Amino acid sequence: MNQNSDIEILVKKAVEGDKSALNALLESIQQYIYNISIKILFHPENAKDATQEILIKIVTHLSSFNFESQFTTWTYRIATNYLLNVLDKEKRQQLNFEIFAKDLAQGLNHGFQANSAEKKLWVEEVKMGCSLGMLQCLDSESRITYVLGEILEFSSTDGAYIQNISPETFRKRLSRARTKINEFTKQNCGLVNPQNACRCHKKVDNAITTRRVNPNNLLFASKELITSIAEVETATSLIQTNPIFEFPEQRLKEIKKILEINLN
Repeated sequence: MNQNSDIEILVKKAVEGDKSALNALLESIQQYIYNISIKILFHPENAKDATQEILIKIVTHLSSFNFESQFTTWTYRIATNYLLNVLDKEKRQQLNFEIFAKDLAQGLNHGFQANSAEKKLWVEEVKMGCSLGMLQCLDSESRITYVLGEILEFSSTDGAYIQNISPETFRKRLSRARTKINEFTKQNCGLVNPQNACRCHKKVDNAITTRRVNPNNLLFASKELITSIAEVETATSLIQTNPIFEFPEQRLKEIKKILEINLN
């Protein structure tokens, strides 16, 4: 039995009122919902809140799943619709590639040495924040398209279904977003193009000074999630070097309690 069949069985049992199946279903989808939320919203706390609301929405609409698409694709459709609404409501100032490029060129400390475990975490924090921040330079819909098509590697058919657009529109939007991201990294990122001056470790001091990195409260990096910073060839591989973020167990317990109250 394949994974899709297993999930479909869980869905059917959950719809019939099987609480253990519902809990298992939540545990099977919470991580990837949280990870796409971080990529779209950037800040982990915002992503945690969004994940909670998305998971509740998925469960409360579970009976409407018609098994005509894969369950994962259906859940991503719900998630991206919710995330797009969050971005629309926030109406925050759009970061753009020009402003981001100028920021990367400033405050480079060529003498910084990541000579301790703590400093290596700071470097990792800068790398994760930068790669996620780069995504924020895309408009909301293009950001979602890029994450779906380039990072998560959904086909244009599935990506189009998730965003409720035509496959042709999805492909065109993905192509434009990919071009913007690739051009930016080739012109600015020292990991993608060694000729560029910017390196993650050179930005640490400036990031701490400008309070974008708080050494006592790191947003992304942790000893459990740290990865090696190596040279990469593309923007996609740069983003994919970020670890899989774990959705807090306590949050998942809270969601199960909320659902237990609402579904009884």
